[in-house]
Amino acid sequence: MMKNIGHHNLNLDVKTVGINIPPKVAKLNLVGLFPRRLWLPTKTTWTSRKRKVPVEVEEVKLNKVVLEGVESATKSAFGFGVSAALSLCIFFHAPTALAQSLTVAFPVSRAPEVNAVQRTLVEAWGLIRETFVDPTFNHQDWDMKLQQTMVEMFPLNSADAAYNKISGMLSTLGDPFTRIISPKEYQGFRIGSEGNLQGVGLFINVEPRTGHLVVLSCIEDGPAARAGIHQGDELVEINGERLDGINSEGAAQRLRGNAGTTVTVKVKDSRKNSYIREVKLPREYIKLSPISSAIIPHRSPEGQVIKTGYVKLSTFSQTAAEDMQNAIQKMKNQGVHSYILDLRNNPGGLVKVGLDVAQMWLDGDETLVNTIDREGNMSPINMVNGHAITQDPLAVIVNEGSASASEILAGALHDNGRAILVGRKTFGKGKIQSVTQLHDGSALFVTVAKYLSPALHDIDQVGITPDVQCTTEMLNSPKELSTKDKTSISSLEADSCIMVAEHELDMKDSKGTVS
Repeated sequence: MMKNIGHHNLNLDVKTVGINIPPKVAKLNLVGLFPRRLWLPTKTTWTSRKRKVPVEVEEVKLNKVVLEGVESATKSAFGFGVSAALSLCIFFHAPTALAQSLTVAFPVSRAPEVNAVQRTLVEAWGLIRETFVDPTFNHQDWDMKLQQTMVEMFPLNSADAAYNKISGMLSTLGDPFTRIISPKEYQGFRIGSEGNLQGVGLFINVEPRTGHLVVLSCIEDGPAARAGIHQGDELVEINGERLDGINSEGAAQRLRGNAGTTVTVKVKDSRKNSYIREVKLPREYIKLSPISSAIIPHRSPEGQVIKTGYVKLSTFSQTAAEDMQNAIQKMKNQGVHSYILDLRNNPGGLVKVGLDVAQMWLDGDETLVNTIDREGNMSPINMVNGHAITQDPLAVIVNEGSASASEILAGALHDNGRAILVGRKTFGKGKIQSVTQLHDGSALFVTVAKYLSPALHDIDQVGITPDVQCTTEMLNSPKELSTKDKTSISSLEADSCIMVAEHELDMKDSKGTVS
């Protein structure tokens, strides 16, 4: 059969395959809105041959996911009655209703492993096409980008090289948070979000302005923390391999491994004029318990003994909301008068969990966050008949390691007048990603929306500036120290930011106000 593809006449043995893509997809991911067929041109060098070249062509049908009952589905996803939150629903299977489709036909690679990645390429391209926050795709022709990438991928012989082509295509979007990770990396990501892994206890992320891999935080008493690695240090090498161009999931995968084995890293020390040192780290079983809590007794300026409930939230994993609810309720039953929520060095995680936690502290129908879609439309995400577990005064501690869902939570509590913010300016990530498992087990992270705080503050690359800074000068303040019971100062009570937070809570309580 003769078909014309681009400007090449080729003898085609056509193989048509219709598949429903994607099989496991976040609710918001819509693919194939346009009922038309896109034929991809073959490699230009083929025209130099004197004979017709048989090329197998595969057709992949991208089906549009129809979302019905948006409000009720969203409420169910959040569990607390949040409305209009489609852009935040991740890790949910798509509805079965299908509509119009776009068919993409492409020349099949002779290498089976590359052909499998070709299908992944089309799948990822379609998801980006319909959900990426920038509808101009960084001012480029996205359909042409698929054609270009497919042409570059066709002659390759390995899956790794083919995946690199997908990563290269995504990099042209100019968004470091939109990326693809391998099936193995995605399994590691899921393990981390579920709360346990074997590794060295590091939270790392790509710093958007430099592209460097930096340490957001270390698991307390984990191998990395014991080795003296600190927040802000830059990860340079893992087992002798430079990390230039490696994303955070790729680096994390290299750090993980069976407990009892070791991994050697080179770290640029942020505290010692960028001194690079080599560290050998043992891998261990790491329990990512998202919550730690304690009750801190102290005396108010009036001499009254006050119990402050302290809760540290280290990551927004799948169990974080339930664990937080249990911790608050337990401390409330023990007669706590005020609370400190510590989000320092919390790199984020599941955004919907962050909103679930916010609703534990808020009443009514407050706005939790405002999302801005690809068309520039802003939609508030509001609670529906919210009921706080406690209305006692609340202080939230943040720093430069508080990112993403941490910033959404801090913004929701602060802008609604529920909490005072203490600490240092946050990381500044004001973008929301969907996560879609693709047919081959890989995963595509797509930036689908921007967000503003309830008071319409832009957080992206700006961060949130706290109401009160915590510094060593405040730690040494005689007035601050006079409010403490010096005979029983614990490690928490010696923390300058916790001391400042307690002081602010005391001041609010003495004025008869509730945060």
